[in-house]
Amino acid sequence: MKRTLIFVCAAMLLAVSACKQRQSNQAADLERKADSLMTLANNFFKPLPAEALNPENPLTPEKVAMGKALYYDNRLSLNQTQSCNTCHDLKTFGVDNLPTSPGDNGMPGTRNSPTVLNAALHFLQFWDGRNKDVEEQAGGPVMNPAEMNMPSEAVVMDRLSADGRYVEMFAAAFPEEKNPVTFTNMRNAIGAFERTLLTPARFDKFLAGDRQALTEEELNGLGAFIGTGCTACHNGPLLGGNMFQKYPLFGTHKEYTGSEVDDTGRMQVTKNETDRDLYKVPSMRNVAETWPYLHDGSVKELSKTIDIMARAELNKTLTPQQISDIEAFLKTLTGEVPVEALN
Repeated sequence: MKRTLIFVCAAMLLAVSACKQRQSNQAADLERKADSLMTLANNFFKPLPAEALNPENPLTPEKVAMGKALYYDNRLSLNQTQSCNTCHDLKTFGVDNLPTSPGDNGMPGTRNSPTVLNAALHFLQFWDGRNKDVEEQAGGPVMNPAEMNMPSEAVVMDRLSADGRYVEMFAAAFPEEKNPVTFTNMRNAIGAFERTLLTPARFDKFLAGDRQALTEEELNGLGAFIGTGCTACHNGPLLGGNMFQKYPLFGTHKEYTGSEVDDTGRMQVTKNETDRDLYKVPSMRNVAETWPYLHDGSVKELSKTIDIMARAELNKTLTPQQISDIEAFLKTLTGEVPVEALN
């Protein structure tokens, strides 16, 4: 009996030892995989910068505070129904999760409202790149008949000037100006606030050298994302937001989504045939939270969008496992909205 007990204990110890060895080997293999992918990933991506500065619009606490107040103010729309936050809700990652957003007149627009988070780092603004930066973009929707529908810049400023609090905020934000209450300064203040809306995520820790930042599934997704060729468009610190690309290169938008929207992309701005179906490549930052997807918001599921983009842009068909892994990786790009930006 005693010998049997000793034998059983020894067998158990050996089993435990073998299990620990397997776990150790698996951990070592995972670390080697992480090291390899970290080196590879740093060829395509960069950590999110700590700041998004514009030398033409220096950030000050006073300017950012005024920009935040304006961002949430419905008085910037004709019927006082819309603020910047209406379509770019910071509590839902800078979007409203609608295919297209209704304007001040209640009618939906024609393009999906992209997230305002990290937008200050994009090379141009809007799907068609018609504005150069967030400062210029901040005034566009206010005057757009399909969006906030204000009749003139003068009417906007008359409304703001009637509020003594804003008169004081303009003076504090632009102390060097004799007459600071201007439409340009309104845009600059909103732009300054938007420049604070940066969302570093777990993937940034990985790029900076943290091998444990990503799980094995997420590492597999990163490998699939790179290996499939997604990095041809989705690269840099934003994994996008830095170029135009024709969509689709293969097949048709209607074929993939069933959408009836007739949109010629950047051609609507330039009127050049060579710009037909060109769109700014969206950033993948916070992409798991900023559904629905594509320029018309015609697809709600991230997994379906991954499948569509592989076929439409790369002429590749991904396996269900590859799609699942890539989706897991993309979720590592979800950061946190700065608490001080929330209303």
